[in-house]
Amino acid sequence: MPPRLIFFCELDTPQLRELFQTNEVLDALQKLGAGVALAIRDFSDERAQVVCRMNEAGIPVTAWLLLPEEQGYWFNLDNAPLAVQRYADFKAWSEKKGLKWQRIGLDIEPDFRLITALKEGVFPFFKVLFLTLKRRKKLFSTARKMYEQLIEQIHADGYEVEAYQLPPVLEERRTRSSVLQRWLGILDLAVDREILMLYSSFSRPWGDAMLLSYGKDAQYVAIGSTGGGVDLEGVADTRPLDWQEFSRDLLIAGLLKPEVAVFSLEGCVHQGFLERLEKFDWQQSIQVERKKYVIVQQVRQLLAAKLWLLERPWLPAVIFLLLILLQVRRRRNLD
Repeated sequence: MPPRLIFFCELDTPQLRELFQTNEVLDALQKLGAGVALAIRDFSDERAQVVCRMNEAGIPVTAWLLLPEEQGYWFNLDNAPLAVQRYADFKAWSEKKGLKWQRIGLDIEPDFRLITALKEGVFPFFKVLFLTLKRRKKLFSTARKMYEQLIEQIHADGYEVEAYQLPPVLEERRTRSSVLQRWLGILDLAVDREILMLYSSFSRPWGDAMLLSYGKDAQYVAIGSTGGGVDLEGVADTRPLDWQEFSRDLLIAGLLKPEVAVFSLEGCVHQGFLERLEKFDWQQSIQVERKKYVIVQQVRQLLAAKLWLLERPWLPAVIFLLLILLQVRRRRNLD
């Protein structure tokens, strides 16, 4: 049975209005039985109208909450109070416009300003990173508590909560570490649904192996990118997946999960993928090169080991001291 598809849509309001100007996209989504995770980039009447049209068409819509870019864009340790206020503003807007949502999505990623700094060079990046690291020592427990309370509030309002997470959060969790959370500002939150962002377009030529490796351990997965989203030019490979790459990832994800998220709807429309998906053969065989898969697995194990040690920096010193004491004792016995 084919997996259910959920398409992320991250367009500004003018482009969003243009995408849904006709019923063509709505009709395609209906035929696929697909849902949409819509980026809430503003609280405009035009965005509300698009949501209303999807509600009327019976298309499940997830509210993908985001902040203005100057506030960090994605949710993280540095902007917890702003995230709480953003949900309050979103709730008021939704009630005023009579919008219906299937669930609420929290995008947990590093501060957008880190991406901007990285585009300017290594020195500006580490400068911003150092300044944020100093703040996070005091923010960590408080910010986590605020996000936990936010999730409780969303539940009380009758919504499920899903989080979009970076893949290494699994290694962080497995080793009971908080290193990446403190360094990058991300948060390992307990939510109803967790979707790992396994975008193979950003990890060529290892993308399919990473999708298989992390996908087996993930609750849900998101594949991509087919185009659109934040401008990462100069930071990562921004070439969108072509049909061959996209169909490969669909088959891998479809074998692993009953539901697959796709980033992005606008990219799929631009490349004509929606029409091809209507006749897609989900029974095709798919193979991932074993050598690549083994290497990805080994890298994950190495990352887990490093995180474990970084979370316990005292341990190597204790082991080193014990070795010295054993050596001294051995020499005394020989004497």
